[in-house]
Amino acid sequence: MNIWGIDLGGTKIECAVMNRTNPETNIIIRKRIPTEAFRGYEHILNQIKKLIDQVSEEIAEKPVRIGFGTPGVLDPGCETMKNCNTTCLNGKALHTDLENLLKLPVKLANDANCFALAETISGVGKDYPDAEVAFGVIMGTGVGGGLVVHKKIITGHHGIAGEWGHNILEADGERCYCGQHGCVETVISGPALERKYTDLTGETLKLNEIYHRHLSGIDQNATLVIERLLENFGKAIATLANIVDPDLIIIGGGVGNIDLLYSEGYDRIKKYIFNSGKFTTPVCKPRLGDSAGVLGAALLWA
Repeated sequence: MNIWGIDLGGTKIECAVMNRTNPETNIIIRKRIPTEAFRGYEHILNQIKKLIDQVSEEIAEKPVRIGFGTPGVLDPGCETMKNCNTTCLNGKALHTDLENLLKLPVKLANDANCFALAETISGVGKDYPDAEVAFGVIMGTGVGGGLVVHKKIITGHHGIAGEWGHNILEADGERCYCGQHGCVETVISGPALERKYTDLTGETLKLNEIYHRHLSGIDQNATLVIERLLENFGKAIATLANIVDPDLIIIGGGVGNIDLLYSEGYDRIKKYIFNSGKFTTPVCKPRLGDSAGVLGAALLWA
């Protein structure tokens, strides 16, 4: 039996059908359509149904159950969505509504959890088969994460396990959309680092340009921004390691493409960890690319 996954994003909805035995290499079909979230919640539901019907017709197969990666989490207390950047999903009984609409069982997980699950089972985690606890970090437009223990997602009592992006790094820092100040996300996300460079120079640059200016040694302000990233990455990951102490950490998102995170950034973790400066946990780049989210959604039923 094939496994089905849906990655529900703010701009696109992707469906993938994969062979259960070897899903990362045996992808039968991947298909995307626009989310069109500006049209509201009911329209998103209809888009999901439309996409599943199209895929079913193309491969002459109907799903018996589907996993969904979502841009927020299902609150286990009230069974409605929260913390979604696709804001029309917040407060909605997405799980119940999808099962009623599709007439089949569904499972939901935060997109960062899906990333962590996919990379642990089918991605870079294959290189570390003895890793019992893995943490998938997202460092991009936002900062988030997912916790996987014995190849199962841990969601926690409130459904927020892995949300390290909203721990406080700077008590008097920039206000975050969550209502706090100085969250990890407001300090080392891609947009936050770009804003810092603009504050220093009045010039707007993408993070990769700032990084290359730092490497070339021609821009002291670029160096200040990258130093800010490395130091706060060390603090934030050390806090994570102090609490969870995972066997494997996987860094996803655009900021994770900065190679210095895996050398100088790794050394900063040792500076802050509560272990006499010793830190040996592998910190790795992901392997599955943009297929991790939808694969992780499908693996919710594996």
